[in-house]
Amino acid sequence: MKPRSRRSRDVPADPHDPAGTSPDVREQPQDVSETSGRGRPKVERPEVERPEVERPEFEQPMAKRPEVKRPKVGRPEIEQAEFEQRASKRPGVKRPGVKRPWGKRPWVMGKGLPQTAGQARLRPVSLAVAVALLAAALLAGVLVGSAGLPVGGVLKALAGRLPFVHIDSGLSVIDENILFELRVPRALMAALVGGMLAMAGAGYQGVFRNPLADPYLLGAAAGAGVGATLVIVVVPGDPGYAVPLAAFVGAISGVFLAYVLGGTAGSGNGAATLVLAGVAVSSFLAAVQTFLQQVKTEELQRIFSWLLGGVGSADWHQLALIAPYSLVSTAVLLAHGRLLDVLSVGDEEAASLGLSASRVRMTVLVAASLATACAVAVSGLIGFVGIVVPHLVRRLAGGSYRVVLPLSLLGGAAFLAVADLAARTVIAPAEVPLGVVTAFVGGPFFVAVLRASRRQVET
Repeated sequence: MKPRSRRSRDVPADPHDPAGTSPDVREQPQDVSETSGRGRPKVERPEVERPEVERPEFEQPMAKRPEVKRPKVGRPEIEQAEFEQRASKRPGVKRPGVKRPWGKRPWVMGKGLPQTAGQARLRPVSLAVAVALLAAALLAGVLVGSAGLPVGGVLKALAGRLPFVHIDSGLSVIDENILFELRVPRALMAALVGGMLAMAGAGYQGVFRNPLADPYLLGAAAGAGVGATLVIVVVPGDPGYAVPLAAFVGAISGVFLAYVLGGTAGSGNGAATLVLAGVAVSSFLAAVQTFLQQVKTEELQRIFSWLLGGVGSADWHQLALIAPYSLVSTAVLLAHGRLLDVLSVGDEEAASLGLSASRVRMTVLVAASLATACAVAVSGLIGFVGIVVPHLVRRLAGGSYRVVLPLSLLGGAAFLAVADLAARTVIAPAEVPLGVVTAFVGGPFFVAVLRASRRQVET
């Protein structure tokens, strides 16, 4: 049998022709080009000519957009090494390769810090109005009194004390002693105490971010009350300047005890821990004061007359005693006005701006506590000044502490000078305790504030 080719396809042979010589048996070549897969014939499809579309918009280059020139913002820059060195000193803050856009000290340069709502800077008009109110209050406190001094003589006597001015007032020696030994020191003391309490209240409110924070929040009032009560009970007769000194030491001790108690609870809770510590210290010191009062009941009148507050015993020596501390606390608080604005946005945001919130908070609290201790030492406990005055200033002039602090200083001084004038003239020749007068003003004020806040919530 002839072997079959592998490239050919055999037609089935005739079964009657075993030799394979039938004409049906032939080799047929396989045309691969004429078949497609599985032996199907290949279908030729005519080519369709597609017309060419002219697209000039793709062939032409795109027009260049005009360059927008943006003005460059001039921002002082610091050296990278200096920033990395300062950033490494702060625990938990490592930002290598980042430049601060506001300069070496953002709180000094004034770049990149947020502004609070309201007026961000102190306007000369607001300052002039506050100074005028204070001058009018002081002048009224000097002119008005139980002893009828002539207005012209008082003005001439005051002008005669100015340098390079020599005017004959026409007042007698007794009238001049009443004017310069009683009225002038008392009016100045009332203004000084009011300014210290109002500015300390504004500082406390900035630290705790609460407009209802009081300068007596951390135990200054309770400590001063214990110190003064202890001296009155222990020292027989007139203790003299021992009472203001003991009250000052007691106020500082109460605040320091609150700091220590708040520090033992940890720094994680921040301001809330200090507030709770202040409440605990105040409650404990109030119990100590009550015990001292019960020990010597015959001195209760003197104790309560001091606790209700007043500046009737003010003299030049007391003014000179607290003036240095008042100046230091005033300078520190006024210098931290912009930092309190930054602190009002939150601790994390303040830290992102390069500000140590704990350091600022501690500095402001120490300065405000020192101002409160000075005021309480010479006047007793006078409430509502540190709440009413800063709240009015925010309503009238804005919420920035660069405005609130100086205007609270002047407004608090004018407010307490007018309150002292009312205290010694309402039931003259007797006097109403100064703390009672401020309470009469503060109570209705808070009722009005609560009603206003309720209306805002309803609307």
